[in-house]
Amino acid sequence: MPIATPEIYNEMLDRAKSGRFAYPAINVTSTETLNAALRGFAEAQSDGIVQVSTGGAEFLSGTAVKDMVTGSVGLAEFAHVAAAKYDVNIALHTDHCPKDKLDKFVRPLIAISQERVDRGENPLFQSHMWDGSAVELEENLAIAAELLDQAVKAKIILEVEIGVVGGEEDGVANEINDKLYTSASDYERTVEALGGGEKGRYLLAATFGNVHGVYKPGNVKLRPEVLKQGQEVAAQKLGLAADAKPFDLVFHGGSGSLIEEIHEALDYGVVKMNVDTDTQYAFTRPIVAHMFSNYDGVLKIDGEVGNKKVYDPRSYLKAAEAGMAARVVEACENLRSTGTSLGK
Repeated sequence: MPIATPEIYNEMLDRAKSGRFAYPAINVTSTETLNAALRGFAEAQSDGIVQVSTGGAEFLSGTAVKDMVTGSVGLAEFAHVAAAKYDVNIALHTDHCPKDKLDKFVRPLIAISQERVDRGENPLFQSHMWDGSAVELEENLAIAAELLDQAVKAKIILEVEIGVVGGEEDGVANEINDKLYTSASDYERTVEALGGGEKGRYLLAATFGNVHGVYKPGNVKLRPEVLKQGQEVAAQKLGLAADAKPFDLVFHGGSGSLIEEIHEALDYGVVKMNVDTDTQYAFTRPIVAHMFSNYDGVLKIDGEVGNKKVYDPRSYLKAAEAGMAARVVEACENLRSTGTSLGK
């Protein structure tokens, strides 16, 4: 299927919310990791989200270029062609974008999508994230309101973060402290500034102890009830039933989370969960195995010529693709999205 249209993307999110499941949002840094993500979603018969971070976008443009927009556009254009060969819907998203990179990343990409929409085409990306967690709440929400207005015109969904995800990602490190938990007043101000959908649909990355990075199961101290509280605050503010769950929530920093905590978060309205650390390992591990098993073939040792069949990048990247695809299938199972594709 082609990359999801704005209408299909909205339908995907609606189905996830009502069905109490979430889509894995898989970070990719190359066409090969993109292929792995597409393969995994297809094997799980799940629609899904593929996303690019600022560092990933820069890397995608080439180490001699280092331009986030160039890398993002190149990956998205390839994705529009490759995804059409699979029978699941894929949405394209850009991950964490701090204030100092808005003018070099999200704003130019929104402008490109606006140009496409003006020509009667679909946007290049289906959603973008503004990460204002490093600035004060009022500035965060003011920028979010401005971007939401632009996104709506370009038929894009905006993701915002209220609270702080701990740990490190793309060189941005946050302490692990009380700021990891979005407060009731934060939720209330979000509704006041961005509305409950009437100003445009947005995804909310509320924080409930989330931490980026590598952690063993049980080491991440999550409090999913913080999400439940946020939904109740928003529902009351909007005059809705207490169990309305008006927010479309996003789960960041899921590595090391217990499956019960993940499922509880889904019950409270999480529709998207970022997956990066685990899929990175799943991609790299088969490459390591290949190198250890074929070291005398990939290296020209003692004057020998090596073995072209094992140092051909395709020989180990095929294994890497299969390994990462299997981890995407596992993510779909954990998030209850297996077999839920709109195409089924």
